[in-house]
Amino acid sequence: MRGAGGESDRDLIRACRDGRVEAWRTLLKKYERLVFSVPRKYGLSAEDAADVTQLTFTILVQSMDKLPEDSRLGGWLTTVARRHTWRLLERNRRQGIGRHAVLDENIMGGGTNPIESWELGEWLGQGLSLIGRSCRDLLFALYLDPTQPSYAEVAERLGMAVGSVGPTRIRCLERLRRVLDE
Repeated sequence: MRGAGGESDRDLIRACRDGRVEAWRTLLKKYERLVFSVPRKYGLSAEDAADVTQLTFTILVQSMDKLPEDSRLGGWLTTVARRHTWRLLERNRRQGIGRHAVLDENIMGGGTNPIESWELGEWLGQGLSLIGRSCRDLLFALYLDPTQPSYAEVAERLGMAVGSVGPTRIRCLERLRRVLDE
């Protein structure tokens, strides 16, 4: 993907690794709105979305030297933002704030209805029960496990290669989506 100045992700990664401040500015300008949109789509407030965005770019800085130069930054950043959005939603749910309350208010346009929240939880639980144990275990580990394991920990726990966690996650989410749509 090329930036406004014609920089590819590969060029941006190289320049950022070289410590060029302008490259970091370009990278932020190119991807900040994309990253911010991820938690907003899940119904988080602008303040929480800003926190997820900041965390995502902090992780990018920490991971910059490990990223392959041919990385698709948009996809990588979206995945990181999505994982931390789900973690924040789960933490809010555990603290009694209620993930479904946030989603109900922002998506359905109304206040929280405990019955609707319960029905949504039941619906999701049914979907998870129909997608198979391996997918259910993977999705639980990635999105609902309170210990928030890394991909490496999830891979070890489930006996998979680390590189297959992301693609398998995508397939499992698609399977869940199909089951829930039936």
